[in-house]
Amino acid sequence: MGLVSAEGKKPLVSFGVISDVQYADIPDRRSYHGVPRYYRHSLLVLQRAVQKWNEQKLKFVINLGDIVDGFCPKDQSLIAIKKIVNEFNIFNGPVYHTIGNHCLYNLPREKLLPVLNIPGREGLACYDFSPIPEYRFIVLDGYDISAIGWTKDHPNTLKALKVLQERNPNSDKNCPNGLVGLERRFLMFNGAVGRGQMEWLDSVLQNATKLNQKVVVCCHLPLDLCASCNEALLWNYDEVMDVIHRYNCVKVCLAGHDHKGGHSVDSHGVHHWVLEAALECPSGSNSFGRIDLYDDRLLLTGTDRMKSQEMVFSS
Repeated sequence: MGLVSAEGKKPLVSFGVISDVQYADIPDRRSYHGVPRYYRHSLLVLQRAVQKWNEQKLKFVINLGDIVDGFCPKDQSLIAIKKIVNEFNIFNGPVYHTIGNHCLYNLPREKLLPVLNIPGREGLACYDFSPIPEYRFIVLDGYDISAIGWTKDHPNTLKALKVLQERNPNSDKNCPNGLVGLERRFLMFNGAVGRGQMEWLDSVLQNATKLNQKVVVCCHLPLDLCASCNEALLWNYDEVMDVIHRYNCVKVCLAGHDHKGGHSVDSHGVHHWVLEAALECPSGSNSFGRIDLYDDRLLLTGTDRMKSQEMVFSS
């Protein structure tokens, strides 16, 4: 498991991370790009992760989204999601979930959020928590404005369809053909943060600044183009980062969605870490991690596919 803190200090808090389990009781297959996906094995990855986190006596766990795959037969969706949630609940502490596109392929929001124990705000899956006085965690709902998860006539669905109609000329709105560069993010399996959530984010960051807290932002969709492929970015990642950059409190943004993973440091010194997917672990291999938080850095110790990384904060 690798890295040791450069200063050998005891962390303020330690927690577990995993992303894109995408379990389904179906045979393995390949992604659109030909990458193997191991739908049943991902359950074993999660079980080994929970066992390890319990052994390490971590304080909490963050799941960065997509716990069940979109290919899961729809008559099994609720059973499959509850099965994975039950595995998470074997962890001896709180588990904080973010929602991803595959979650929403399986269940509409009103059914999904209670199963994941997400304290929804007007149907949104955004919330914040403070496990220790020095740190605040903010979980964003990247599918606030989205063509999936809401009813067909919901204002957020209609806004999303308008964006896709204007920005993606393909009949299949999950297809990026012909789109160039950053325009390739305008796909139906992505989404945006709406105005109300943006105002809420601003108020939480304002409060964290007053309390002198450092902040970790979690979102299924990546928020920085250098940490992710263009096709995986939040539609309005730039607007969200404009809000984040108004303050100096955000130190790290954690994400999933782009299964290969990635890391970058943006122009304001904020670290962006996209976690490698549990779904793409061949038999016997893993992708999960432990994060140690210090006052001046974050240390991610990854297992197998998940890379280890020390992220030193800019002052």
